[in-house]
Amino acid sequence: LFWLPRAKVAFMAAHETNSIANGALAEGIHGVRTVQSLERQHVNFDLYDEKVLANLNAHLTSAKYAQVMVPIVDTLTGIAMATVIVVGGSMVLSHSLDIGVMVAFLFYIQRFFDPIRSLTMQYSVMQRAMASGQRISEVLDVPVDVSDRHGAVALSRDMDGSVEFRNVTFGYRPNQPVLKNISFRVNPGETVALVGPTGSGKSSSMALVHRFYDVWSGEVLVGGHDVRDLTQDSLGDQVAMVLQEPFLFSGSVLENIRYHKTSASREEVVRAAQAVGAHDFIENLPDGYDTELEQRGGNLSLGQRQLISFARALVADAKILVLDEATASIDSYTEMLIQKALITLLEGRTGLVIAHRLATIRGADRIIVLQNGEIVESGNHEQLMARKGLYARLYNMNYASFDDISEGELELDAAVGKAT
Repeated sequence: LFWLPRAKVAFMAAHETNSIANGALAEGIHGVRTVQSLERQHVNFDLYDEKVLANLNAHLTSAKYAQVMVPIVDTLTGIAMATVIVVGGSMVLSHSLDIGVMVAFLFYIQRFFDPIRSLTMQYSVMQRAMASGQRISEVLDVPVDVSDRHGAVALSRDMDGSVEFRNVTFGYRPNQPVLKNISFRVNPGETVALVGPTGSGKSSSMALVHRFYDVWSGEVLVGGHDVRDLTQDSLGDQVAMVLQEPFLFSGSVLENIRYHKTSASREEVVRAAQAVGAHDFIENLPDGYDTELEQRGGNLSLGQRQLISFARALVADAKILVLDEATASIDSYTEMLIQKALITLLEGRTGLVIAHRLATIRGADRIIVLQNGEIVESGNHEQLMARKGLYARLYNMNYASFDDISEGELELDAAVGKAT
């Protein structure tokens, strides 16, 4: 009762401080260029030294609790054996006990305490494992918010590819909606761009299409079906996403391109890479498509990683393609290559494009302008320019991105939009 509660706390503290120290080390290594450029080496070393010292002290404390029971058992064993020797020895000297009986009792005591000593050592190990298991259980016990409801149907590959939002309200925190009663429809084969300032709800809208979250109210329909009535596997097969920061996995280029569709042949992968303009640089890699990529594709440039992610989306052969800021962090030349890749990628598919750059937006069939979670404008480039609203104001001021406009100008345009 005295040892167990304190031992649990000590073992848990040791694991927590170990995680904190390892996390700080990994963060420092990944951000080494930033650390060096800001001359933070000595400051970070001192901060890390504090975390490592706390980790050392926590492990020393846990080691004390882990080993304290062994000397106690050894002491009890020694006391019992000494008692037998003193009492038994006097009885042997008085000829009331044979010496063989006394020796047998000594062996009995040793055989009695050996298993207890072993159990004590194993119990300490078990308590350490239970502390680790508790942290794993905390993660595994997190409730799943989004799951297939009873009777969910599979989305057919023959569905038309339409996407529709009907009076959708959604947010991440109670009473703080990110999207406020928005409604729009994307017709089959149409490319629609969602634009607006940061925090206007563009990425949240796309997350709802893939059903990463459930709406608070309203409906999100894909192929005419509410996404909550569809199985997540079938929905994922028909919705391909290309994110702002492409994530590549350790493995070959070939494996990364067919990550979504592992059954794709090498010829399909090559055709997809050629279509998006990635084939030439892949062929120039040491082993071509069999070149092993470093963690997160670190041996490729950002533009090359993005082109591979486009090829991956093309191989997936989904009816709906979601591009979330896919050209936000690349140079102009790479953006030109990606613009060409987009034409191929969106051919015959329904496209939902989130973008700030006007070059990416202008070619869309329709542009939806979001602000503060509401749709303030909708139409193609020419129609929005004629309305002289937020989109036209931004375009005429020659901003490169919707994030370049000031808060004051955004508020002015919002007031003008409500007045009209």
